[in-house]
Amino acid sequence: MNKKKLKGIVVSSKMAKTLIVEATRLKLHKKYKKQFKVTGRYKVHDEKGQFLPGDKVIIQESRPLSKDKRWVVLKKV
Repeated sequence: MNKKKLKGIVVSSKMAKTLIVEATRLKLHKKYKKQFKVTGRYKVHDEKGQFLPGDKVIIQESRPLSKDKRWVVLKKV
């Protein structure tokens, strides 16, 4: 099984070992065939606390780490 990977920007790093990453992607409207932006905010595990707001990162899907956390940081872009 391939795990999903997303590119995003760190929005917040105020929690211990947790980041909030905002990932924007383009989606196609079914009826009008126009592309529009969809933004998702994900809680991401950061063991060492090395990322700061404004950093561009790649995140990967993982097993549930807490109630809301299901992603881990792979690397900085």
